Amino acid sequence: MDMTISRVDPAFRDDVRRCFEDQSHAIPARWLYDREGSELFEQITALPEYYPTRTETALLESYSGDVADMGGKGRAVVEFGSGSSIKTPHLLRATEPAAYVPIDISGEFLAASAAQLQNQFQQLPIYPLEADFMRRIDLPDEISDMPKLGFFPGSTIGNMVARTSVDLLRFMRETLGTGSQLLIGFDRIKDPDVLVAAYDDSAGVTAEFSLNLLHRINREMDGDIAVDQFRHIAIWNDLYARIEIYLEVQSDISFSIDGHPYDMIKGQKIHIENSHKYGLRDARLMLRAGGWSPVREWSDEKDYFSLILAEANPYKNAP
Repeated sequence: MDMTISRVDPAFRDDVRRCFEDQSHAIPARWLYDREGSELFEQITALPEYYPTRTETALLESYSGDVADMGGKGRAVVEFGSGSSIKTPHLLRATEPAAYVPIDISGEFLAASAAQLQNQFQQLPIYPLEADFMRRIDLPDEISDMPKLGFFPGSTIGNMVARTSVDLLRFMRETLGTGSQLLIGFDRIKDPDVLVAAYDDSAGVTAEFSLNLLHRINREMDGDIAVDQFRHIAIWNDLYARIEIYLEVQSDISFSIDGHPYDMIKGQKIHIENSHKYGLRDARLMLRAGGWSPVREWSDEKDYFSLILAEANPYKNAP
């Protein structure tokens, strides 16, 4: 048996095969984040066009103390999709947590990030958890009795359609439990030129990040896709209030994946990511639909980005 193929995440294999076999030509965005993809995304966050990271970081620097005042110190901070955790120290310093649980789908990247963070907070118990946070997760036993603060920065929730976003918020509530809190980032609707530039930078790093998905398919699924025949495209879809990202093939091509042959014709696109943006009240409505009660919201001067603190209150019948 080919050992490269045997190590493939079965869900990744299923999503890739579905993309080409049923002609949907769509692959969920979470598969962009293998180790190489995660490292490229960290480069994206430092680009001049990519405003979300620096804007949200400034909000965390300014208002993490307010989060601590409202929720109390000594909670277990549980970060969903932690990545490099570069924003997390601001929250940890303010909330003085009893423990920190970073959750990420990329195990190698998670381990390296957790080790780096442990050097900064040597007395803080850290329990890295490699998992897909798109479903309910069993948290480490060590934090089972602690009050919890979920952390979901980066407007990552915008990568999902509304139905999936609400499902995710419900899974987070189940994971964290009644009485927990959630600090979550939402990217606001703004000038389309600003939005498109953030997802199609002049240096081409975002394009490299997108194309890495095809390289990953070649690496992990014994593929022979001619990656140089694809180009990255980012467009603003005003009807759905989202940036859409595609990989468009530039010529008729044939290729194989896991030994299965496929064809694409010039101009066909693979839809690999959405990034939804939110109006002033959209995010609060979505949180309520997911079982969370908004408590406080903070935004920057331009209203480019917002942080919302919400609580998982006991369910009750209307009114």
